[in-house]
Amino acid sequence: MKRILAAAIVTASAFLGAYRLTAQAPAASATKPTPRTPDGHPDFSGVWWGGADVGGKGFKAGGKAGETFTSLYNASAQAKAKTLSDKDDPALGCKNTAFGTLNVSMYAVGAVAQIVQTPKFMIFLTETYNSFQIVPFDGRPHREDAPPSTRGDAVGHWDGDTFVVDKNNFTDEGWIWAEGRVSFHSDQMHMIERYRRPDFNHLEIDATLDDPKVLTKPWVVPTQKLVLAPFDQLLELSCSGDATEALIEAAQGGKKK
Repeated sequence: MKRILAAAIVTASAFLGAYRLTAQAPAASATKPTPRTPDGHPDFSGVWWGGADVGGKGFKAGGKAGETFTSLYNASAQAKAKTLSDKDDPALGCKNTAFGTLNVSMYAVGAVAQIVQTPKFMIFLTETYNSFQIVPFDGRPHREDAPPSTRGDAVGHWDGDTFVVDKNNFTDEGWIWAEGRVSFHSDQMHMIERYRRPDFNHLEIDATLDDPKVLTKPWVVPTQKLVLAPFDQLLELSCSGDATEALIEAAQGGKKK
């Protein structure tokens, strides 16, 4: 049942796929420069994806070469992982991932996301499960009064033309990935992401995830390369009702609670 969640997402957005599976990203243009805001920083605004929606021509799954979060589990985490399976996936209960199934955090469970940039906030909008994350970059520190959350607390800053996001204060209730891939983490996880827009059509993301409670060393995520989508708004892909019940039933081998 490794792909049941992805299959359900594709099914739930059938009318959406009719457009997106045929709409390809615009041709790359190395001569079209990176757009910039009035203060001179790169403007990351836009809808970003891997070149197509799930199952579409040109779709890129995010890369799985080399080490992964779970390959770096310590002995106790490995033992715990053996007691879990796809039926324990928190995403079946409409809980977002702490990172992203395709190794892009703003995708979460899905494969498309939107960035809205303002003078002091970078806003990441995730199409699946109506998720979002607001990242201030006006010099403020992490919030001390915010409760732990699935996506963590985030603050950002500029390092030249690179936008750096620092995340902490996670709950231990979500997984790194969805689709039944056992990938729990602890409440001590810390994530650093670095976003670059080398030209108009491309976005590059580097990330490092550290979790001293479950990992033997930090996981350095392979660089993810996204392209600007040929549409400028997301559509709703919620998680509730009969669709969710069907996912849970299928994960449990067709047995209702």
